[in-house]
Amino acid sequence: MKKYAVYTGLLIVLVTTTCAQSVLRVDGTKISEDSLTRRIQQLKEAAGVSGLCIAIFNKNRLVYDKAFGLADVPGNVPLKTSMVLYGASFSKAMFAYIVMRLVDQKVIDLDRPLVEYLPKSLMDYAFAGPGHNYQDLKDDERYKKITARMCLDHTTGFPNWRFFEADHKLRIKYDPGTHYSYSGEGLCLLQFVIEQYTGMDLESIAQKNVFVPLGITHASYVWQKDFDQNLVLGHNAGGKPYNIHKRSKPNAAGSLFTSFDDYLKFYTALINGTGLSKSSFAEMLRPQIRIKAKQQFGPEALQTTDENDNIALSYGLGVGLMTTPDGHAFFKEGHDDGWQHYSVCFIDKEIAIVIMSNSDNTESIFKPLLASCIGDTFTPWYWENYIPIGDQKAKPGFAFYCTPCNNDCDTIPHAYSGLCPVCRMPLVERLIQSRH
Repeated sequence: MKKYAVYTGLLIVLVTTTCAQSVLRVDGTKISEDSLTRRIQQLKEAAGVSGLCIAIFNKNRLVYDKAFGLADVPGNVPLKTSMVLYGASFSKAMFAYIVMRLVDQKVIDLDRPLVEYLPKSLMDYAFAGPGHNYQDLKDDERYKKITARMCLDHTTGFPNWRFFEADHKLRIKYDPGTHYSYSGEGLCLLQFVIEQYTGMDLESIAQKNVFVPLGITHASYVWQKDFDQNLVLGHNAGGKPYNIHKRSKPNAAGSLFTSFDDYLKFYTALINGTGLSKSSFAEMLRPQIRIKAKQQFGPEALQTTDENDNIALSYGLGVGLMTTPDGHAFFKEGHDDGWQHYSVCFIDKEIAIVIMSNSDNTESIFKPLLASCIGDTFTPWYWENYIPIGDQKAKPGFAFYCTPCNNDCDTIPHAYSGLCPVCRMPLVERLIQSRH
């Protein structure tokens, strides 16, 4: 009985200590794990988010790691951190890390023109699909100036993707090295050159430089059959799953599938600079180009502003950068149909967060989520188009409507953006309709 009493006492102390654990935020405040979990759940439910995984780091060590909601809404399958999600542009952060590993290995130089690594002219390479060739650039020799650095800091001058162009042709819109313009095309060019020069495909390079060294077993740039048994589905705003694109060829800009657990292994290495020389890690986090655009994408990407000068918004190599009253930080987002991810690390504070979500609704809660979890009030949410529920104003003559709702709200303009108060579906902005 005496031993039992001692054991019970120790158990009570352990449970009490565990429940009392808290998360340190960048402003010096703390929040208990229980309070944080409740807050995340509230935000998730308010926005109709299908599911999300959240991890928080203090002193660059994992202190909070939870999954919320469903991996498959129609199937009512609970989301777990061990399940495989589509990484979207989180693929780019890992690729940048790989490239810096190759720089350390002196396989590639950041400032040598990429065409110099090829045994023949870039124009002489034949590709299977129309979306991969470089013949569109034959009359613009500026492509010969593009370097690995320009690909990683998004100053190649390429559009994000050629298929976003009216004629679906690849072109150089800005002199290489002079202007920030987020581009998956630039990452794909760098991938192609590295594959040609090394004789290895990206998946093999990733296995050698990331997956094997870090003990990552459920991540890949190409589809693996065992992913089917443990898969998370991406969902639209109404909770309907999208089809999964099972890639057979690696794509540096966006083909990574990974469990949340395994992505955290990589992210832990990234924020600690593990596997990189001090000079390469410092170069990743050194501002390469200032960003003055009002938004990262869309029409306002062509408008300049000083709104983000207070955080010196810039881009490094593979990650965005900002300087805040709470120190320097780097961030990377991921976005595709059904997938909305974000990560940010406050370098000086050694505090970071990783969010991966399988819902089109999640970006609407990123602003309050970041503030609640780690006290981040600096992420440029408008530049990222992370418009919070209730914060967006309609243009003159326009209002927010609920298109799918079969109730009266379909014809009644709402004064705020976000979710319809009747059917909980996302509102859309359009010309004010007559009730007659």
